[in-house]
Amino acid sequence: MRRYELMLIFSPDTPDDRIAAIIDRTTRQITADGGQIVKVAPWGRRRLAYAIDRHREGAYHIVVFESPTTTIVELERGLQITEEVLRHLVVRQERPARASRDSGADGDEAMLPSGEDEEDEDDGRERIDESESEAAPAAID
Repeated sequence: MRRYELMLIFSPDTPDDRIAAIIDRTTRQITADGGQIVKVAPWGRRRLAYAIDRHREGAYHIVVFESPTTTIVELERGLQITEEVLRHLVVRQERPARASRDSGADGDEAMLPSGEDEEDEDDGRERIDESESEAAPAAID
């Protein structure tokens, strides 16, 4: 099972109980397909970068879950036909969140990636160390 993050943007005129019902239906679908919900976080209403269906604001929600890859196709199909959802995006998290070593740390912080454990991946290209190369003289016309 892989860890995914689902961002949902709802129409601003959608009632809160309808938003809760859609999120409940989505989480039930994930768990029915063998997945597990890690976190559901409402972000509240925010201004959109551009108008979507003549809406300038949207109600944002984040759902972090672990699921088999086959669940994603069915989940997205259901979200695409839901009228209240302006946009949705499912992103696979590359690295699993490491457990916090500090017992007093909040559980939400363990889910966020930190810059400390990032390493430069070798993508097969040769790297040139600029400190060792000689600068080419400027062309004189």
